[in-house]
Amino acid sequence: MKHELEEFVDGAGDHGFIVFSLGSLVSELPEFKAREFFEAFRQIPQRVLWRYTGVIPKNISENVKVMKWLPQNDLLAHPKAKVFITHGGTHGIYEGICNAVPMVMIPVFGDQRDNVLRMVVRGVAESLTMYDLTSEKLLGALRKVLNDESYKEKITELSRIHKDRPIEPLDLAVFWTEFVMRHGGAEHLRPAAHHLNWEVLQEDSEDQKGVKWPVNDQETNQFGADYNDDDLWL
Repeated sequence: MKHELEEFVDGAGDHGFIVFSLGSLVSELPEFKAREFFEAFRQIPQRVLWRYTGVIPKNISENVKVMKWLPQNDLLAHPKAKVFITHGGTHGIYEGICNAVPMVMIPVFGDQRDNVLRMVVRGVAESLTMYDLTSEKLLGALRKVLNDESYKEKITELSRIHKDRPIEPLDLAVFWTEFVMRHGGAEHLRPAAHHLNWEVLQEDSEDQKGVKWPVNDQETNQFGADYNDDDLWL
C-alpha cells in the first residue's frame, strides 16, 4: 500500500474507514447520482476511499479520498475497515467475506442481484438500488451496518467458516498446476464441450430463439416475463 494511502487509513481513528467500489465496469456515475454519494459521505465520521473517475464536486468533503484505482483486498484486510460498499461482484464478495467486512451492496446488472440477496439473507449486508438511491437511503444503510454489531458478528462467523479448510488456497493452486504438468495437460479433466465445433453451438443457439425464459418481471415480481435487452437488475 502506498504511503499516502497508509496515512489516510491509519489516521481514520476509532471511526475507521469505508471502501467503495462498483467494480471495473462502473468507475463513474451521472453527476446528479454521484452528488447523492458525496452528500451522504459528508455526514458520517468515517473516512471513505472511493474508486471513481467521474466529475468530482469542488466542495468535496475532507473525509473522502477519490482514486482511479484501489488496492481493494489490502484495504479490506486493514483492521480499521468498517464497511465495504460494493456492486456485488463475486470477487469482491469473497474479499469482503475473507476479511470479515460487512457490506452495503448496490447491484447493477447480471448475477449481482442474486449475489446481493444471498448476503442480505445471511445478515451480513444491506441492499440498495441505484435508480432510486438518495443520500438519505445510503446514510440509513451505512448507519445500520456500522451501528448494529450483528452485521460484523455474522460476517466474522462466515469468514471463519469460509477459511476453515484442510489446505491453503495457494498450496491448492500449486498442487493443481503441478498435477496438470505431471499428467501432460490432464486431458481427462477437460470438459467434452471443448470438442464441440462452432456450427453445433450456433445451431443450439438458434433453436433457443423465441423461447420464453423464466425472467423476473420487476413490476409484478413474478417470473415468466419476456426478456429484453433493457432488463437490468437496477
